[in-house]
Amino acid sequence: METPGADTQTPAVPAARGEVPGTPGDAAKRRSEPAKELSDTARRPGSPSRLPSIIVGLVIAAVAGLSIWYLVRPQPLLVQGEVDATRFDIAARVDGRVGAIPVERGQDVAAGAVLVKIDNPETLAKHEQSLAAKIVAEAQLGNINAGTRAEVIATRKAALERAQASVVLAQKTYDRVSQLAEHGNAPIARLDQATDSLHESQRAVDQAKSAHEQAVNGYTKEEHEIAEANVGKAVADIKAAQSIIDQMVIYAPVASQVYRRNVEPGEYVSPGVPLVTLINLDDMWVHFDLREDLVRTLKIGDRFDVRIPALSDRRITVEVKLIATKGEYASWRATRATGDFDLRTFSIRAYPVDKVPELRPGMSAYMDWQQRR
Repeated sequence: METPGADTQTPAVPAARGEVPGTPGDAAKRRSEPAKELSDTARRPGSPSRLPSIIVGLVIAAVAGLSIWYLVRPQPLLVQGEVDATRFDIAARVDGRVGAIPVERGQDVAAGAVLVKIDNPETLAKHEQSLAAKIVAEAQLGNINAGTRAEVIATRKAALERAQASVVLAQKTYDRVSQLAEHGNAPIARLDQATDSLHESQRAVDQAKSAHEQAVNGYTKEEHEIAEANVGKAVADIKAAQSIIDQMVIYAPVASQVYRRNVEPGEYVSPGVPLVTLINLDDMWVHFDLREDLVRTLKIGDRFDVRIPALSDRRITVEVKLIATKGEYASWRATRATGDFDLRTFSIRAYPVDKVPELRPGMSAYMDWQQRR
């Protein structure tokens, strides 16, 4: 029976054959060997305990490299432009009411196609009046060119002969009365009456003679010129009226597309008011407003690519054909009071090298100015 509180003794385990029981120092040495093996394992490069540190280091190095590259790389300079085309605002030169518009918006029209017809009855009436005035003027000129009729000449000659006969009779009467008055056989009043009759007959002869000569000689040079001028004026009036009538029908100047109809049939229009707007899709370009510090590296004939977002970022090669000779306005303003200046912009037109049927005016165009070729 064991006594409580007494030390419990563990029976000694006999050593294996050929082994000598170790001392306490040997036991401590054996306990330190596993710890040494663990520390050697931790110091090996491929040890799992150092892998997180390596990954963190690589991530930090990558972030630093990307940051440095982002800071030192050149910043892209995007330049935005817009597709534009030749535009025609077709207006009338006459007033009147719109009779018909045989075209629709978006319709392709050929050169010379009828766009608008205008009705103006007053102009048509003036044209008819001018035609009638021309007929009258031509008749008057023909009459003058034909000269005096033979009947008129004969009538004038007979009148001259009657006047001459009256002078002979008046002269004889005057002579008889004058002789009677000298001997006191006739009153002085009768002599005065005979004298007046003689003078009147002589004047009638002069008038008849002038009328006869006028009939024989015909019309004067000035009368011919006046008649010809009247004919010319009538012809000019007809041309003026006809020109207005021709302007009542408006035609397309070139092959184009109808962009807008500004009036409808029945509306009253005045001269100069745009009726139809056309766009020539065969004459399109890309318009840029470039700062003057960018224009200095550009010249006529340079080619570069632009991206058209409306065409799925399709790249189109364009060629510079116009650089404005003068800056128009300042679209970029200095942000510092000193050391910087306002820069003006210059209008640039770049035409597509190859025809692009899908291209339409108003589409945006982008270009990286640093990477243009």
